[in-house]
Amino acid sequence: MTILLQVDAATVAAPSGPLVAPVSLTLRAGRSFTILGETGSGKSLLAQAIIGLLPEGLQASGRVLVDGAALDLSDPVSHRPLWGRKIGILPQEPWLALDPTMPAMAQIAEGHHYVRGLADAPAAEAAMGDLQALGVGDAGHKLPGALSGGMAQRVAFAAARAGGANIIIADEPTKGLDVARRDEVIALLMREVESGGSVLTITHDLALAEQMGGDLAVMLDGKIIEQGETQEVLQNPSHDYTKRLIAADPQKWVKKAAPEDAKQDVVLTAEGLSKARGGRLLFSDQSLQLHRGDIVGITGESGSGKSSLGDILLGLLDPDQGSISRASGIATTRFQKIYQDPPSAFPARITLGATLADLVRLHKLDPDQIEPLMRRLRLPRALLGRLPNEVSGGELQRFALLRVLLLDPVFLFADEPTSRLDLITQQETIELLVELARERQCAVLIVSHDRALIDKTCDRSVEITAQQQ
Repeated sequence: MTILLQVDAATVAAPSGPLVAPVSLTLRAGRSFTILGETGSGKSLLAQAIIGLLPEGLQASGRVLVDGAALDLSDPVSHRPLWGRKIGILPQEPWLALDPTMPAMAQIAEGHHYVRGLADAPAAEAAMGDLQALGVGDAGHKLPGALSGGMAQRVAFAAARAGGANIIIADEPTKGLDVARRDEVIALLMREVESGGSVLTITHDLALAEQMGGDLAVMLDGKIIEQGETQEVLQNPSHDYTKRLIAADPQKWVKKAAPEDAKQDVVLTAEGLSKARGGRLLFSDQSLQLHRGDIVGITGESGSGKSSLGDILLGLLDPDQGSISRASGIATTRFQKIYQDPPSAFPARITLGATLADLVRLHKLDPDQIEPLMRRLRLPRALLGRLPNEVSGGELQRFALLRVLLLDPVFLFADEPTSRLDLITQQETIELLVELARERQCAVLIVSHDRALIDKTCDRSVEITAQQQ
């Protein structure tokens, strides 16, 4: 089996010390390779080192061979001629990867035109074909800001493949997608494999790892702790961490019983809500009442309007029809949201510690709340000195949870709050979220594509179904 990419003794270090221990792996034509690990394990840093896109201040060493040509990992500039032509990159944050001023189809057509060499008309036709194959043909003329998280992920995936690369490095490619869309993306990634290419997938999604097959490496604390054929590793794990990871699948959780106490005060009531966007009806006649301490789930396909419903309940978006009433005498700052893409909710050039300090100062909060909450969320104090792009997606999502908890919310709309977390951290975070919500009598509305998570966690659920046009 032909070797397409070989990594030899790749490391990543910060001025404070090593982050990724020497890692070696091989991608072969017609075979996928998956790196599975928890948030902050170093798996995304390893992928960034291979690509040549490490954050400023971090240094890689080792080498990578692509089609027999050796590249020094300490010289990231030498990797650029490979981008799009040999290696396609599917990043973890689709909204940051897409040009916010350019329609989706035009961004994909650029790859077909400038990298693959197609003329303008065939490039546009190929781009539309890519979008239709991913089920987002109506996104072609929309800007990224008008797309849901799942739709933006699929557009970014199409753009990564447009240049004809036969090696795809996909960082959490199914994050934020419902099961049907996840399976579609997996099928497209596997099409690359079956056509003689290879895919290096970075994920914390067990289902994704299992369906991709091929080879699997499990990463923890910057080290590969277990490696082999995917089915063998998942069916007969040898390391204790791998066993814990498999056991943390939401399908294996114990159902949380709703409290038997009498219903608390009503926090929010919505009646007959309807909303359309871009000429398409998202949902209609949605009604909901939330009491303090309620844990309610929202499920539905990508782009069905789940996030829009939450924004309407918060007053961030107006409904086309219907009404909302919120409990009187409660400050609007106590109606809060955890965003699906936390990088869009944090100032990019301000450290996380400074952001929290600003919040404490602005709202006259108790700064002594920060440290115990950080301990409960497994956030090291050292992260306070970093910028948002210098921590993992999961770590940043936990900072988002920390930030809203400081405001003592009575209603929290959690939009895919664990989509960036590995299974172990996801279980711990959901348990903590529910525990704190019950303690503080905060109503929580959780959006998730994972039905098992909703079924095992929530008191009840609401399904947003696709509207027939």
